[in-house]
Amino acid sequence: MVLGVKQDKTKRGFFLTSVQIIVLFYLITVIIATGVLSLPAFHNPGVSVTFVDALFTAVSAVSVTGLSVVTIHETFNSGGVIALAMIVQIGGVGVMTMGTAVWILLGKKIGMRERQLIMTDQNQSTLSGLVNLMRQILGLIMIIEFVGMVLFTFLFLKYYPSWKEALYHGFFSSITATTNAGFDLTGQSLIPFKDDYFIQLLTMILITAGAIGFPVLIEVKNFIAERKYKERYNFTLFTKITTITFFILVVMGTVGIYVFEAGHFLADKTWHETLFYSLFQSVTTRSGGLSTMDMNHFSTPTNLFLSAMMFIGASPSSVGGGVRTTTVAVAFLAIWFYAKGRNSIKVFGREVMTEDVQKSFIVLIVAFLICSAASLLLAVTDPLPIEKIVFEVCSAFGTTGLSLGITPDLSTGGKIILMVLMFIGRIGVLSFLFIIRGKTVVEHFHYPKEKIIIGQ
Repeated sequence: MVLGVKQDKTKRGFFLTSVQIIVLFYLITVIIATGVLSLPAFHNPGVSVTFVDALFTAVSAVSVTGLSVVTIHETFNSGGVIALAMIVQIGGVGVMTMGTAVWILLGKKIGMRERQLIMTDQNQSTLSGLVNLMRQILGLIMIIEFVGMVLFTFLFLKYYPSWKEALYHGFFSSITATTNAGFDLTGQSLIPFKDDYFIQLLTMILITAGAIGFPVLIEVKNFIAERKYKERYNFTLFTKITTITFFILVVMGTVGIYVFEAGHFLADKTWHETLFYSLFQSVTTRSGGLSTMDMNHFSTPTNLFLSAMMFIGASPSSVGGGVRTTTVAVAFLAIWFYAKGRNSIKVFGREVMTEDVQKSFIVLIVAFLICSAASLLLAVTDPLPIEKIVFEVCSAFGTTGLSLGITPDLSTGGKIILMVLMFIGRIGVLSFLFIIRGKTVVEHFHYPKEKIIIGQ
């Protein structure tokens, strides 16, 4: 399968880069999903969905965000809910992962072009072992979601009258939690289960499994499988930085929520209610989008703090969006080592590449500019309190799905702004830049270098 057509260099031809093809695949997926979710056969009796609302739901599902302009259980019947879950599944694991599974099932050979696309979609730096990587990702996700579905089903028997209904809700909840999609069938997220700590713990585990990154999950699996053969398993620098940063952010989020809300929302709560409200809302800002409370009950400082957490988002090569955890980690390390008079970053016996440091600051700056521009535009199209606008913008960009309730009432222009943010958040800032960058240009000469006064 070759989607790019490269002509002779003497003629001006048309050639799509791997990033451009991946983006095209996601756009095609959104178009198909919009058509599927627009089908009356998937709607409840008497319900109709406008094109804009169907498109918004499709973008939200493909980007596994969870922001919604319709109430899922009131709009879609069981067939529509299952279709939505399948769209979320494709968006979560990536179009190339699902495509690879189809190619393997059909007995197709995975050629060089397809491997390049897989490498781009999964943010890998080498072509070797990609097909095996896709098998491992699919296998792990399927196992995690199956176990989650079974456990959810047993837990939901307490709330639903039959096994069939409990299984139905368990199936959807497991997929949306693992893919960090944030959709729900209650119309109130997880508020009906705010006192059920088992459901909350299971949800947090599934959100973490999806947001921490596929390479981390694979390395953990290999560690468990090989520890009886090896005295010591060497985790990669990526896994070490990703895991440490991920859980530092969870702890920071939990402590931050407690500090800001100790005299407000949490003032009359017991110690275990305080712990779970703080912990769950911290974990869900990684990209989960589910909540055990109405986010409007939090104070302005807390919602601005959570906006920053959603802006950071999940880990690279995961189901989540945002600038990603490693971006923030590398940028922070660069600042720390520069302040100490070091010219390089050395951690865990390894040195971080200069190119990765440059990328981290590029991603942070571009993402900040995108979100700032989106907030400004949204303030023009929908004059609302800036706290709510910033929260919704960061939730869309981080593909989180938490909301202060303004999304359903936004104008068409406002919905389009959030759709663009969700799409950029899903494909990543670098991929967004690579869309217009095209092929890398080899520089054959350099100008004399000259110093510029910076920051003084």
